[in-house]
Parts: sequence; C-alpha cells; structure tokens
Amino acid sequence: MELQIIKSTNLKKKPDIDSLGFGKYFTDHMFIMEYDTGIGWHDAKIVEYGPISLEPTALIFHYGQETFEGLKAYKNNEGKITLFRPKENFERMNRSNERMCMPKIDVDFVHDALVKLLEIEKDWIPEQPGTSLYIRPVMFATEPALGVKISDKYYFIIILSPVGSYYKEGLAPTSIYVEDFYVRASKGGTGEAKCSGNYASGLKPYELAKEKGFAQVLFLDAEDKKYIEEVGTSNAFFVIGDTIVTSPLGGTILPGMTRNSIITIAKDKGYKVEERLVSIDEIMQAGRDNELKEAFATGTAAVISPIGSLTFKDETITINDNKIGAISQELYDTLTGIQMGSIADKYGWVEYLN
Repeated sequence: MELQIIKSTNLKKKPDIDSLGFGKYFTDHMFIMEYDTGIGWHDAKIVEYGPISLEPTALIFHYGQETFEGLKAYKNNEGKITLFRPKENFERMNRSNERMCMPKIDVDFVHDALVKLLEIEKDWIPEQPGTSLYIRPVMFATEPALGVKISDKYYFIIILSPVGSYYKEGLAPTSIYVEDFYVRASKGGTGEAKCSGNYASGLKPYELAKEKGFAQVLFLDAEDKKYIEEVGTSNAFFVIGDTIVTSPLGGTILPGMTRNSIITIAKDKGYKVEERLVSIDEIMQAGRDNELKEAFATGTAAVISPIGSLTFKDETITINDNKIGAISQELYDTLTGIQMGSIADKYGWVEYLN
C-alpha cells in the first residue's frame, strides 16, 4: 500500500507553550486509512487535520467498536526527535482490536506512516521540560447499518497534539477516592483492551469523586469489591515497607506501557517488586501502621502521578505527608530521562528519527 501525502496550505499558528494543557490543540495534518472486508486496508494518506464524514448509522455510534492508543514524541537536548516504544503500542492496539473483533493493522506500515507524519509536523513538537507531542492512533467502525454485527468498514486515524502536563498540578500529589460501588471492568470483559467503553464507564464515578473534591478514582475489582484495579485511566503502585506492589495483569486492567517500563526500571535499581492481588484493606492498614511509604499512578499521559491521600468510605490516609516520595521521583526522573535522551537507553525503548 502506498502512502499519499497531501500537505495543507492553511497552516495554523502554534499555541503558546504556557497555554498547552493536555489535548487542547492539534497539528496541521493527520494520517488516515480505510478498511473494507475483502479488500483490506487502503487509501492511506496524510492530509490536513479536519472533520471526517460519517453516516448517522455508522456502527461506531451504536455498538461501540473502537480502539485507541496513546504515545508521545519528544525533542531531546540535541533537538533530535525521539519516540518511546512505538511499535509496542501498535502491537498492543492489535491485541485490543482482536478483543473488539476489529482488523489488525500492519505495525510496520503504520509506524512508517507515523514517522512521515512526525517529519512533516516536527515544528509542533515542544522542547520545554515536561512537554511533548501526544500521539493518538484510533480505529473505529464506519459501516452504515443497524443491527448488532461486526462492521465490514473501518477508519484508522493518527492525530497529534502538543501537550504540557496531564494534571495541572504536575508532580504534586493527588487526592484519590476509592470507589466501592461503580466498577471499571469485570473478568471476561474488555478491561485489558484500550477501548472507549472502558473509559466511558468511569466517567460517572469520576464526576462524583470530583464533586467531593478528589482528583481521581481508584477502582476495585467487580467480583469482591476488595482488590485494587486501576486509578482512573492509570495503573496503580504502592510502596509498602520496602516493596513496590502493583496489581497483576489478569484481563481486567490495561497492560500499560509505562507500567511495564516502571517495573523493569525498579527491578534494575534493586527494588523488590511484586505483581499480586492487593486489597484495599491491606492498603488502608498499611497507611494506619505507617508502612505505606508511597503511592503513585502510571500512564503515558502523566508518566507518574504521585498519590498524596486515599479516602475509603469515611477514612482518609495521608501518604508521605502529601509529598512525592523519593522512589516515585527517582523512577520518574529515570523514565523521563530515558525518553528525552539524557539517560542512556539500555532497554532499546527509544527510537531516534533524525
């Protein structure tokens, strides 16, 4: 399949760095290709960023076949563009696609298309510390039909957005509400797939938590309402005594790229890391006993977000005096250093584009 490039003649003014926020601005171009059963992927092109046309009966609107990914491009101190584990993101998308009965993408082709798009949009990549160019691949069903069925038509799109910190507080610890009624995902569901339904189901509890003054929600398992799952859209970590503990991958939580990276780095630094079931009761008791030294959430958008307090039912525990912990800071500095090129990448995670 050939890649057609149609450059825009209506280039936008770049936003002020201080106003970036997260996901507010989008670059001049996007990548798009189409899929038809019996034909496969076709009409791959880079075009001007803008609206797309869908019929009201497009299956995405009615039955939710959709997957997406999130990754970032950076400029290091030498001005080189770097990508962090891009092919692994596309491979994870294919696993999500399989769960949602959607066609796989050719990882090498979409990777090369992304590189072409970044070369065109390189001036959109911010260079200030803490900033990056967020990359959002998304696939969704476009066949016009009513009646529950697997779509025969899809769009795959990549859009780009210059961003600052995901949380306006940056690395300031956040207050987390432990949700014991609403659940994010159940065994046998789509919890490990990166699809829109998982995020839509979390909006209600998030809004309720926000009304109470909390920054995010910590979900428990659907079966027992006992074991830690995820923090909003992120994987959760706890430092109990001298051990870093996080929930295991069992089909209900996302196999986060940042989660995997943090576990790898922590083990290499000599920390004891356990992937196991951890109950909210264990966490709260560790907090009472002053054994809960740190807590943080991980994800592509925020990298690491320290947790300053947890509220479960009527009890609140404060973690590390509501300050970022030394381990959290060390892991953040190491991972972002690798991503930005200031720390040697011995894992082969970083790709240099120029």
